[in-house]
Amino acid sequence: MEAVKGLRKRISLSEDVKLDISIPAGITDGQMLRLKNKGLPGVNGGPSGDALISVNIRPHPFFQRQGNDIILELPIGVHEAVLGSNVEVPTIFGKVNMTVPVGASTGQTLRLREKGIEGKNNKGDQLVRLKIVMPEKVDEDFKSFMETWAETHSYNPRVDLE
Repeated sequence: MEAVKGLRKRISLSEDVKLDISIPAGITDGQMLRLKNKGLPGVNGGPSGDALISVNIRPHPFFQRQGNDIILELPIGVHEAVLGSNVEVPTIFGKVNMTVPVGASTGQTLRLREKGIEGKNNKGDQLVRLKIVMPEKVDEDFKSFMETWAETHSYNPRVDLE
């Protein structure tokens, strides 16, 4: 989140030298920051060189970055997938409501426009990949309903693999 939003951070160049630096919003992993005249002293009293700082970004527990887009895998219930639903979705800017369409499937990707990282020419999107999650315990009512439904509505979701 710090890399997305930017921040000021104190770093140590050595035991004696500590600096407050600005990390720009939208910085990428491995990007280099140049600190003018903050490197080693020059030869024969010449000016100090520049310090180059390589930025390492720790992964976020549930957001992934792809360019300026943010990817999120969103767990949804079977009922939300079948019936459609309005669900709350975390973004890098806070929570928003999103509509899950009727008949949604695992792997289906929905787009939240301009909820990604601010780029030089545009703002990225957030891509929400749906993942249908079964209840922890399948009770007898649900099991009985599915058995009855499958008798008259069965289909083969693996037809493309044949």
